[in-house]
Amino acid sequence: MIYTVCTNYKQPYENVVLRNLFRLLMFLILLTLCQGSAWAGQEIVAVQSIRVQPYEDAVRGFESACGAKIKRLIISELKGTDIVEKINEIRPDMILAVGLDALSRVKRIKDIPIIYLMVLHPQSILSGEKNISGVSMDIPQKKQLRTLLDALPQTKTVGLLYAQEKTGRLAEKAREAAREIGIKLLAKEVHSTRDVPQSIQDMKGKIDVFWMLPDLTVITPETIEFVLLFSLENKIPILAFSEKYVELGALMSVGID
Repeated sequence: MIYTVCTNYKQPYENVVLRNLFRLLMFLILLTLCQGSAWAGQEIVAVQSIRVQPYEDAVRGFESACGAKIKRLIISELKGTDIVEKINEIRPDMILAVGLDALSRVKRIKDIPIIYLMVLHPQSILSGEKNISGVSMDIPQKKQLRTLLDALPQTKTVGLLYAQEKTGRLAEKAREAAREIGIKLLAKEVHSTRDVPQSIQDMKGKIDVFWMLPDLTVITPETIEFVLLFSLENKIPILAFSEKYVELGALMSVGID
């Protein structure tokens, strides 16, 4: 897996190869499924939210590896259609879910194998389904913190907000990583988007960096402006999970290339 560090410094991007367990798992799955053209003549349904180049490339790569017949279901082009009902009509041999939205739509199917790709933090919507596996786009929390310290070696305390049902697992991994590295983590749980402004304001004067997790309760169109304004007014840099937040004012992001 390749990850990209994007910063507001005038430095080139850094690409580092991570030996990711999920990538190895996906390779083994594909090797097993595709060896000897085992899936030639079988039908696979690929579900994706929209037609964007990374998703298109992922589906084409999968198709070329397996040599199977793939039927596309583009969620944005099937407005008003129940994707699960559509899949049940087709009765494919396997489902390829490309992106978090696609995975969230098909996860209730229990009797067809599902492989996901291009999904950030799949654990936020999965609960141990035995027919689902794939490639996570998560970057280990320890790697993210070490990358942050490379840029800001004086960092002592990092703050983050999380909703237990969305990113509680990530927050716990962040605590473990912080303990191992030797920095303090101030992690506060929020229960709704309304809690975000006050919770982050309570961190004023207590943290050196704010760590933005991919949490749909914490980071919304309504809260992101407040988070960025808090960062600017208090000179607290933000470690984000996507390059787009660097463009909006975060100091740096660590994400998938």
